[in-house]
Amino acid sequence: MTPTPGHYVEFWWQAVDDLSTLLETLEPHEWSAPTDLAGWDVHAIAAHGAHLEALLAGAAHDEVEIGEPPHVRGLLGQFTEQGVVARRDRTPDELITELRSSATTRHTALLADPPTDLDAPAPGLFGMIGWSTETLLRNRPLDLWMHEQDVRRAVGRPGNLDGPAATHTADYLSESMGFVLGKRVGAPAGTTLVLQVTGHPAYGFEVGDDGRGRPLATAPEDPTVRITTDRETFVLLAGGRRNPEPGAVSLGGDTALGERVLAAMAVTP
Repeated sequence: MTPTPGHYVEFWWQAVDDLSTLLETLEPHEWSAPTDLAGWDVHAIAAHGAHLEALLAGAAHDEVEIGEPPHVRGLLGQFTEQGVVARRDRTPDELITELRSSATTRHTALLADPPTDLDAPAPGLFGMIGWSTETLLRNRPLDLWMHEQDVRRAVGRPGNLDGPAATHTADYLSESMGFVLGKRVGAPAGTTLVLQVTGHPAYGFEVGDDGRGRPLATAPEDPTVRITTDRETFVLLAGGRRNPEPGAVSLGGDTALGERVLAAMAVTP
């Protein structure tokens, strides 16, 4: 089944509830637990989610000084960090309330007036960085679910790896593998790759004569390299979070090429 914009809204809405419900269960000391994201603890993750959902609900961006933190890169990173710094003194309850109320406002608006032109620029900052409405709808469940997982790893509460946002995230991130194979790794024309993630169909890619990696309608049975792993490990790699546990990834075919692909897989900022 090919997801529709309505599905993306459903995935995002579920991801909002999953993240906020998890945050509501945390003990006070857990809010300062460091995450896999440099410079961000659990409180910062919650502040980031609240910031972006508030913007999408129509709130103004917080223009604050952030100094020169080493983990911040580029204008988008500075913009994101402003939202976190502006909420540094807010209580957990205040962050959860902002996240839920902002998302509710946007959810109500999306249900009342569903987007029809998916190629139209996304609102605000997202449109300014080149995102279409469809890109925004696809990215919000990914962002929130991945940050829910960041929190879960930070506080030692694994789970929620099989919900709709989890499946959507892995499917979405898999689309980047052609770019990784062709542009980042620089594999020669004719190179094929099959990515097999537990719970998903096999994804096939091939590098064309122009050096670009493209998806294949059918995954080849004997690719140049085959990568087999579980959903959580794949998301950790593609999300640039941490190295996988030993044995969590299996390589077949050209294993040296496979190692290069694994080293270049991080595609989220």
